[in-house]
Amino acid sequence: MDVSQLAARDAARAARLLSDVRAARLTGRRPLQAPRPVIGQSWDRVLRSGVDPDHGVRTGLLTREELERRRETSRLRHVLPVLRQGLLSVADASQHIMVVADEDSRVLWREGSTPVLRKADRFGIEPGADWAEEVVGTNGVGTPAVARRPVQVFASEHFVRSLATWTCTGAPILDPRDGRLIGVVDVSGPLETVHPATLAWVDSVAKLAEARLRERHHQSLERLRAAAAPALARLGGRTLAVDRDGWTAAVTGLPYTNRVALPTSLSPGRRLLPALGVCAVEPLAGGWLIRAAAEPEPRGASRIVLDLRRPRRWSVAVSGPAGSWTHELSPRHAELLYLLSLHPTGRSAAGLADDVFGDPARTVTVRAEMSRIRRYLGTFLDHRPYRFAEDTEVAVLRPDDPRDLLPHSTTPTVVRGRGAEADGPFDGRSTHDGQ
Repeated sequence: MDVSQLAARDAARAARLLSDVRAARLTGRRPLQAPRPVIGQSWDRVLRSGVDPDHGVRTGLLTREELERRRETSRLRHVLPVLRQGLLSVADASQHIMVVADEDSRVLWREGSTPVLRKADRFGIEPGADWAEEVVGTNGVGTPAVARRPVQVFASEHFVRSLATWTCTGAPILDPRDGRLIGVVDVSGPLETVHPATLAWVDSVAKLAEARLRERHHQSLERLRAAAAPALARLGGRTLAVDRDGWTAAVTGLPYTNRVALPTSLSPGRRLLPALGVCAVEPLAGGWLIRAAAEPEPRGASRIVLDLRRPRRWSVAVSGPAGSWTHELSPRHAELLYLLSLHPTGRSAAGLADDVFGDPARTVTVRAEMSRIRRYLGTFLDHRPYRFAEDTEVAVLRPDDPRDLLPHSTTPTVVRGRGAEADGPFDGRSTHDGQ
């Protein structure tokens, strides 16, 4: 069912059809028309989260102080001019508003048509409000954040009944440095304002915002390179200047690499960095000066914990004789590491390609992603085949509800895992001595 095309021709008819589809889904009847896959998957998640379809679940607004703090620290503030230029003039003329939310689906800014803003107040679409999918059901802010793709939600595709007179179209904005979600931009309005081109329009503006962030990143690396040049010339040896996220601005005595994997929390001193071993870390304006030891220290027995319990907050933690560190994971990296945890003896690039894409020929994509993973796991991950190192203990922490395991993933192995019964923390691999 092409909802946007049908709604553009006859919004009232489309709304009635979707109302019947929603009612059938909530009462367990077989609908005459199945919901679109992205909507059906969202409804499944929302049903598990316990959202009331008749009233929703309202949470308190952020305090004024917390709202201002989030605005000031969000990278979205750098792209507000791009979003306004690309969306506001058309949104205002077409009786829409623009909503910008952070990675937690908290509304940070909203602008646009004054009459529509007044209507939005009645729905609770206001600065500081929580529009996460598990709070207000399927919607154009929370659902794109989970699905990691642009989503248009029309009329009764909204899970909560009170939003059935509304249409919203949202697109995620990803950090070009690491692919993490930093927020969602949404265009919303009364259901009769729906247009089939809105989805492509909002997505294109979100991509322009990401391009602006990429440009800012390159400019910051240029500034860091200039600031670090005197120190690198003086120190020599195996030394790098990287920004706060590990992107390389300058290097001497080492092969150039675009990025060095840094722990989630890094402080000055003697630290273990997987790709370089034990290093001396010193602060620089906007980054770090890293001096690698002349000889790498032996790694010894180590433990890796893959934490998949929190939606959109997946991480890998490594601990061993030389110290410990934690690294947040993108959806694809969380998926690949989970698959490796299920194959202690290893998985070839073709095997992983078959697991993820259902096509063993897509090895180029898999090898590129595994190369990125090895930048932060280093020698803790072997290749040919890909597997965790022999002296490494691996544990996987899964959600309490198996159906919440990597909800973005369509990989058959992961989908089957969602159907399993929760049995507590899963040891993907304890040791290599047969235990």
